[in-house]
Amino acid sequence: MSVRMTEEMEEQPKIQRLSESVVNRIAAGEVIQRPVSAVKELVENSLDAGSTSINLSIKDGGLKLIQVSDDGHGIRYEDLPILCERHTTSKLSAFEDLQSIKSMGFRGEALASMTYVAHVTVTTITKGQLHGYRVSYRDGVMEHEPRPCAAVKGTQIMVENLFYNMAARKKTLQNSSDDYSKIVDVVSRFAIHHTNVSFSCRKHGAVKADVHTMATSSRLDSIRTVYGVSAARNLVEVEASDNDPSSSVFEMNGYVSNANYAAKKITMVLFINDRLVEWSALKRAIEIVYAATLPKASKPFIYISIVLPPENIDVNVHPTKREVSLLNQEVIIEKIQSVIESTLRSSNEARTFQDQTAGQSSISRINKSREDNLSPTPPGSRAPKVPVNKFIRTDSLDPAGRLHAYMQVMPSGQQEKNVTLSAVRSSVRQRRNLKDSTELTSVEELLEEINKTYDPGMLDIVKHCTYVGMADDVFALLQHKTHLYLANVVNLSKELMYQQVLSRFGHFNAIQLSDPAPVKDLIILALKEEDLDSESNDDDTFKEKIAEMNTDLLKQKAAMLDEYFGINIDDHGNISRLPVILDQYTPDMDRIPEFVLSLGNDVDWEDERNCIQAVSAALGNFYAMHPPLLPNPSGEGMLFYKKRKLFDSCSLENICDSTESDVIDNNVEQELLSEAETAWAQREWSVQHVLFPSMRLFFKPPASMATNGTFVKVASLEKLYKIFERC
Repeated sequence: MSVRMTEEMEEQPKIQRLSESVVNRIAAGEVIQRPVSAVKELVENSLDAGSTSINLSIKDGGLKLIQVSDDGHGIRYEDLPILCERHTTSKLSAFEDLQSIKSMGFRGEALASMTYVAHVTVTTITKGQLHGYRVSYRDGVMEHEPRPCAAVKGTQIMVENLFYNMAARKKTLQNSSDDYSKIVDVVSRFAIHHTNVSFSCRKHGAVKADVHTMATSSRLDSIRTVYGVSAARNLVEVEASDNDPSSSVFEMNGYVSNANYAAKKITMVLFINDRLVEWSALKRAIEIVYAATLPKASKPFIYISIVLPPENIDVNVHPTKREVSLLNQEVIIEKIQSVIESTLRSSNEARTFQDQTAGQSSISRINKSREDNLSPTPPGSRAPKVPVNKFIRTDSLDPAGRLHAYMQVMPSGQQEKNVTLSAVRSSVRQRRNLKDSTELTSVEELLEEINKTYDPGMLDIVKHCTYVGMADDVFALLQHKTHLYLANVVNLSKELMYQQVLSRFGHFNAIQLSDPAPVKDLIILALKEEDLDSESNDDDTFKEKIAEMNTDLLKQKAAMLDEYFGINIDDHGNISRLPVILDQYTPDMDRIPEFVLSLGNDVDWEDERNCIQAVSAALGNFYAMHPPLLPNPSGEGMLFYKKRKLFDSCSLENICDSTESDVIDNNVEQELLSEAETAWAQREWSVQHVLFPSMRLFFKPPASMATNGTFVKVASLEKLYKIFERC
């Protein structure tokens, strides 16, 4: 018996402690599962570093090279020795910090894992340093001391020869195109969520980037850039929240595709507390909603951002942080599902369908489309040759206003665009429900006057022009056929807003002011601004009386202003709501004092027609796209933002004279400059993406605009060819 027991004991395996290198190699295989895992970790590190620009270069699907460059705060020289050790991080110091973690990285395993399965090189520079440092890592430690080198702001990390020591995994990842597409997908998802960061992702050595976005204030613009116009134009905004103290408090906003969108594969981009994650339960719930709306072959596009209190989310449930655990997730899913369902139900009325002949196959339609495009003339006849001096080099039907070199307008495209435009107009008319509008003959007369006095020639220019760009602070460049025009943006937007006020009369959505503004104070402020302009100095008591009289007048007319124009003035004399005249556009609130003063001074409240016309004109002037009050930072306007040094005396005769006692410093008021850059960029975006698309749909330019300088023709291709022929 003793011999048998001894043999059995010898057969039992002995438990032994794994070496540290084996443990680290196993952990690295869990965290870095394929190249896209490394890309996601590196991009999240760049975002945690406060970067505004992230550029990626990928070779062989990430197996040969993953290079991520950012302009973040960089890595301190003192931190470089332990940068790639396991469980070293700047994100938290105690386990309790996980309950309120807001950064995307926190384990300190990403860079360490990469060094165990690849060759990692880090180049970084921090603010105030004269030069950067470069250091290579292997198996979590530095291969050499950090070497001084030239560097640009931020950090660059190169991951080379990924999985060089894991032959089995490397063999399973030989399809580089598949891995590269996964990398492009994850970068695209980050790009549409972090709109304040510009992203670029390209194959190593390629000139053109597969993902290229610029920092913008509009998420819809980011989606249009990354996923295309087709996806962006068929999206509807959704919002949801749950403020019930007994359940999880959350806020959700995003965009979901409507019934007109069709795709073969569902695209769901989900961020929870700015963390890119997957949530299969929510995905299935949304798919159930769409299954009842879309054909079986069509899949939706979904972008959702959820914000939760940090204590209600557990981020430490997956090695790659791909999944999270939420408190009361059933409540959240049910609420989001309900909101999307109601949104889809209300958008069904705008659904459009393509005409199709019975029995016509998809192949025959494609062939017919190609034949139409290639030979639009009847068989047997030769297509007329277009002279080069009349060749139109832009596609006026492109809503984004992009220039297309040497492209003619195709008839089939024209027909498809017209069908879409008609559907949009029809849905807009239905939504307004003008038949139920207040039947005021004055409004009908003013609208009839617009319809009778518009210029057909300029209407054709407005509907088929291509936006080129802003020529200066006031004028925009437009191309129509072979002609180039300067258009006064202020005059155009003022007239468009006036016409839209009359068209939407009595049916306005509301802009709710966060802080109601006292009408009296606004009028006093406007009067003081008038004094500054006219160099007069009226008594403050006189201004008080004018302000009180106008405030009382507007309070008396508050019911009419609210019902007809969506302007809400409460019993205390505070203005709390303004109308939405154009979707996605909010007026410059710095001009609200002037607007309120014009309501009090310029409106004839006794005559119905004059009253409606004056209020509409005041709204048109207020909502017009005036240049921002801060000077344009480009060009000479930059001098406004340079700091000035004030001298105590004029002893330095070479610098100070009798008229000026200050000189311009090279330093810049950064906060003021940043505010101005944002204001001017927002205005240019509104001009391109709100004003001109709205003009194509709604605007009827009055004949006076042909002579008052609103439209000025500055060049024509035919005349330019004649000039060049003489040279």
